[in-house]
Amino acid sequence: MVSSANDNRHIQHRIRIQIPKTYHQEPIISDVITRYGVTVNITAALLSANAKEDGWFDLELRGTVNQVHNALEYLHDLNLKTWHGENDPEDGW
Repeated sequence: MVSSANDNRHIQHRIRIQIPKTYHQEPIISDVITRYGVTVNITAALLSANAKEDGWFDLELRGTVNQVHNALEYLHDLNLKTWHGENDPEDGW
């Protein structure tokens, strides 16, 4: 996703993220909302109660192009596996 410094168009972007068990105690989704001002809708999730496995989340990120771009960069900087839109590894859970 390419953004310009002043791109204030509102968009919605679907993403699937894998959150490793080592991050289960970190507020990653909350940080995305707080730091970048995006609205996050969790459309599906898989997270074991005992936190012995990685978690998977299907998210819709809504905000300006810049907000969504910055949120995606943050997830990338955390080295999380992500899939965008039509590139999802599978159709469902």
